[in-house]
Formats: sequence, structure tokens, C-alpha cells
Amino acid sequence: MATLARQTRSTAKSLVSDSYERFLAIAAGLLFVTILFALAKGSAHWGQLPLVVWGHLVTVMTALALTPVMLLRPRGDTTHRMLGRVWVAAMFLTAVESFFVRFSNHGNFSFIHLISAYVVIVTPLLWWSARTHRIAAHRSQVRGMVTGALLIAGFFTLPFGRLLGRWLFA
Repeated sequence: MATLARQTRSTAKSLVSDSYERFLAIAAGLLFVTILFALAKGSAHWGQLPLVVWGHLVTVMTALALTPVMLLRPRGDTTHRMLGRVWVAAMFLTAVESFFVRFSNHGNFSFIHLISAYVVIVTPLLWWSARTHRIAAHRSQVRGMVTGALLIAGFFTLPFGRLLGRWLFA
């Protein structure tokens, strides 16, 4: 009986946001707002962007917008599962589209494309860990993906003469 009570408390605790997830949610929200600001400042150049860049922006902005919602709201319910599917699809599509967005590096792949390869591999595993109720693995994979694929990769889209950075700091 005591073991069951401990497992129930452990499962309930794993469904609550911790301080790192709250940090990730805030950082994702700030990155979302920063990208919106950069897009607004660069609106005069929107017509010059290839369709694949627009697709990439739409999917990454979808993932960024959903990240705070997913990390801060109750987990495990039908809404969480539905939004999670959208988030995973957005992350996967963002990564795949990034392989076609290479104009800022003279047509070559960059460091960010390594992160994209990671996302293409890990998103199906992340979905599967949720599907099979491996909560600890799922949580770890989500935290890693938000940290690396959204926030670190997102940071590297702003400096170094990249498109959003040029628009933001122009």
C-alpha cells in the first residue's frame, strides 16, 4: 500500500512543472516575441523570402507558441495529447524544412542543421515515449528538445548576420 502511495505521489509530481520548465516556458515566450518583432521590422522584405522559409517560420512559431502552454498547463489530459501532437509535428516539420533553408551559409549546411538532424531522430522517440507512458523519458526528451532545438537554435538565428538578426538589429 505504501509503495502504491509513493508511486502515485511520484507520478503526480512528474506531471507538475518544475522551475526549469517554467524557465523554458518563459524563454520560449521571449523568443517568440523577439521573432515577431524581427518579422515586423523586416516586413518590407517579406516578398523576397522563398516559400520554404515561410513554412519554416510558421512551423517554428507554432512550436514556440505551444511550448509555454504545454509546459505550464496540466499534463496527461486529452488537450495535452492533442496539443502535443501538433507540437511534435511542428518540430519535425521545422527540422525537415531547415535542410532546405541554407542561403545564409552560401548553400552549405551549418551547425544548426546538426540540431535539425537530432530533432528528426528524436521527435518520433518523444512521441513514442509519451504513447507508451514512459513519462520520465518523455519529459527528458521534451526538455532537451526545447533547450537545444528551440532555444539554442533560436538564439543562433539572431546574431551573425542571419536573416532574423539583420531584421531585428537593423
